[in-house]
Amino acid sequence: MSDGGRPASTANPTVVFPEPGRIALEERPVPSPGPGEVLIRSRVSLISPGTELTVLDGGDEVGEEWRKLQRYPYVAGYSNVGDVVAAGDGAGQAWLGCRVGSHTPHAAFTVCAASELRPVPPAVSDEAAALCTLAEVASNGLRRAALTWGESVAVVGLGLLGQLSARLARLAGARPIFGIDMAPERLLRLPQDDAAYVPLAGEAGALAAAVRDRRPGGALSGAAGVDLVIEASGNPGALPGAARLLRPQGRLLILSSPSGPTAYDFHDLCNRNSLTLVGAHYFSHPAPATPANPWSAARHAELFLERVAAGDLRVDELVTHRFPARQALDAYALLRGRRAATLGMVLDWR
Repeated sequence: MSDGGRPASTANPTVVFPEPGRIALEERPVPSPGPGEVLIRSRVSLISPGTELTVLDGGDEVGEEWRKLQRYPYVAGYSNVGDVVAAGDGAGQAWLGCRVGSHTPHAAFTVCAASELRPVPPAVSDEAAALCTLAEVASNGLRRAALTWGESVAVVGLGLLGQLSARLARLAGARPIFGIDMAPERLLRLPQDDAAYVPLAGEAGALAAAVRDRRPGGALSGAAGVDLVIEASGNPGALPGAARLLRPQGRLLILSSPSGPTAYDFHDLCNRNSLTLVGAHYFSHPAPATPANPWSAARHAELFLERVAAGDLRVDELVTHRFPARQALDAYALLRGRRAATLGMVLDWR
């Protein structure tokens, strides 16, 4: 193993959910990288509100796949940015000293397979790079939904996943992009200097007429609805209202991971208008990339970081709260108590 500044201390504060409803910052040993792995000294890590709060809160109302995650103690987090400080056999010496993104936990030190690292360009801030994992999710969803230039989009739920989806849809040529959320403060996080974004406060189904009235005319009537709806709220009850925003033969992308069952009228909200329902979990990325489908998670990460570095994507404003890592419990308390007032929450390990 090559050592580029491995810590002498064995202290490795790590965010853990010991049981449902409880958060702890545990001192754990600094891990050692195995063959093909590197050790990362964390700079920042991003809290993923949907996944982490669903696991933290526990409960039997979630489906089987969620229950598989609700195994305690649960080591939280999967959006980390840090510096490679040691490399295991076969990992490659060139990684030492590199700033990288990884799908690793909220911890001062963490290990990752070198093949899963995301090199961060110098022009991208640590906080922007921490959004990379969720950007991979959003990018995969837009690919699976076959978004094309010139289509209209409605994003239901303007948390981190929805905000990233709206920006990536704009980059792909969508217009207009309706941003829908119950919380007015989240509407203000949409780019205010771009007329392509249309913020609407309220419940999606109740806004169907407003969306139709503001959709441009053309070959299809302006009253037809949008081409693509992106469900990013995670609220199972939002799906029926979201479907009402679509034109006949439109697509409903389930990008979030709803945390419970949905009562959905498949006749009126799918069959009658010949809608397409698209699921897009992170794990539907091709692994590995193929000539027929080159858009792996790593390629989506590379593209996201390239566009941020070039200034085509502005995402720094999506981080609303920063906490020293030792105050992680305060961060989760704020998130649980005032979720609508928060967006990107970063733990700083420096």
